[in-house]
Amino acid sequence: MGCGKVILCILFPPLAVLDCGCGAIILTTILTCAGWVPGAIAAIIFNSNNDN
Repeated sequence: MGCGKVILCILFPPLAVLDCGCGAIILTTILTCAGWVPGAIAAIIFNSNNDN
């Protein structure tokens, strides 16, 4: 995962998981609405799993 993707995960979590699938987008959006930190953590986890 590159530097740009990490910054995108932190600033706009739902936008960072667009290439991970519909479930990841919905879950990250819900977590971001509940609180910014859980959404950012979920986006980083989804993107780190997507790179493997």
